[in-house]
Amino acid sequence: MDLVVTLGGIVYGTMLVCIAFFRNGFTEALRVDALIVPEPTDATRMINPGIGLLLLAYNLYSLLG
Repeated sequence: MDLVVTLGGIVYGTMLVCIAFFRNGFTEALRVDALIVPEPTDATRMINPGIGLLLLAYNLYSLLG
């Protein structure tokens, strides 16, 4: 079960990084900045790759450690 959650975190972190480059309905639904910022704009879109990199790093560390 831990492996499934870790792999899911890696996939979601990768998707958050991709949000900075791709704009479609699927990636818009995954945006984290829309949850924490009252009125998300293109300027707040750049929060997602930072959170995605942190999520990727943590899950890769968990997978390898």
